[in-house]
Amino acid sequence: MEEVNTKNNKEEPEKVMTFWDHLDELRMHILRTLIAIVVLAIIAFLNREIIFDQIILGPSTSDFITNRWLCKIGELLSINALCIEDMKLQIINIKMSGQFLTHMYISIVAGFILSFPYMLWEIWRFVKPAMHNEERKYSQGGVFISSFLFLIGILFSYYLIVPLTVNFLGTYQVSKEVTNQISLSSYISTVVSVTFAVGVVFELPILVYFLTKIGVLTPDFMKKNRRYMYVILLITSAIITPPDMFSQILVVVPLIGLYEVSIGVSNRIYKKTQQELI
Repeated sequence: MEEVNTKNNKEEPEKVMTFWDHLDELRMHILRTLIAIVVLAIIAFLNREIIFDQIILGPSTSDFITNRWLCKIGELLSINALCIEDMKLQIINIKMSGQFLTHMYISIVAGFILSFPYMLWEIWRFVKPAMHNEERKYSQGGVFISSFLFLIGILFSYYLIVPLTVNFLGTYQVSKEVTNQISLSSYISTVVSVTFAVGVVFELPILVYFLTKIGVLTPDFMKKNRRYMYVILLITSAIITPPDMFSQILVVVPLIGLYEVSIGVSNRIYKKTQQELI
């Protein structure tokens, strides 16, 4: 009896936490996350040459690794359209503070991307006390998987989708009399939006996990509506990629693969939930 009382006394502080205690705890998690983003953003800000010359502006040159590989593939398949031999985009700045604000913006974006795994970990730490032991075990793995999928989506988009987008939109001409002068803000907006869009879409298995957990989705529903979902995924790939078939195929194939993986995730969670109800 004494041991039971001792355990109850140890657990008591968690039970008596007030709304303001939880709010204060949330504030600390948010503060630590913001500090991580700011620190990494400062590091990115101080490495301007690497961030801009090598990363941001990299896909706009024919020397970019993806452009070189596409050129080799185009030579093997006799598809000249894949080869980008001399892509020189003329990127200009038309605002007095444009370059400085862009530098600040990209530094914050870099800080957010690099701190994303830590951000998820802080969210998990906040909700951890309300979970059962088994839920804590699986959710901790979910933090790693979610971070992994997001970063894989970012890398996939940056090395495949972004170069194709930049090449298509940056060199497209309605007439030879019209030359393209791309504004810095327009270029940055395109690169960031395409990269983030694919990174978010790669979180599909995590979304399916939670929707199945709360009973909104079932594996049977996903299997029955597989054809419709393929069409939706094709439309999604068309929205987040330039209007050429090759780019859409590059995006829709992994999305279909993620959807099939999501069916497996949903099936596993659904069976486990049904067993718990019995």
